[in-house]
Parts: sequence; structure tokens; C-alpha cells
Amino acid sequence: MSVPIPKSVVIGRTRYDLVVQALPRKGFGCIYYAQRVIQIAPRRESGMELTFWHELTHAILHDMGHGLANNERFVEQFSGRLHKAIKSARFA
Repeated sequence: MSVPIPKSVVIGRTRYDLVVQALPRKGFGCIYYAQRVIQIAPRRESGMELTFWHELTHAILHDMGHGLANNERFVEQFSGRLHKAIKSARFA
């Protein structure tokens, strides 16, 4: 099951636009809080999904004012588990 990348997402009171385009620096994704943009580099669909959940985790933690918002190790581990849980979910 593939999870499509949305055009936008609302976290708390903030709407982030998602754009798929090459990044100006090395990496697969980036979140720009002030501009309210999540940028995802084009690549295989499964990689883009992982990047989406990773950047979404940053956005959620940032919205919560949580100190882990910029902890790449935590965000990578949490978002990976979130991605697997969502992909494995089965509904009636």
C-alpha cells in the first residue's frame, strides 16, 4: 500500500504546502517553518514516503514546542516506525 504525498497538510494551526523538487543542498527533504513549506526531493516513491513522514514529524514536534523537533536521530527513528505502522494498518 502506497501513501500518496499530499499537496498540503495542517499541523496545529499551520498549513504547510508540500513541494516535490530538488533540494538546494544534500538531502531528501527539508521543512521551512517560516515559509510553511515542506520540500521533498524527487526519487523512488517509497523514499519520498519516508521523507514525508520524517518532515511531518519535525512539523508536529515543532508545533508542540518540543525540544526533539531538531533531533535528527529521534525524528528518523520515530518517523520510520510511524511509516511502518501506517503502511501495515489494515481496515475491515
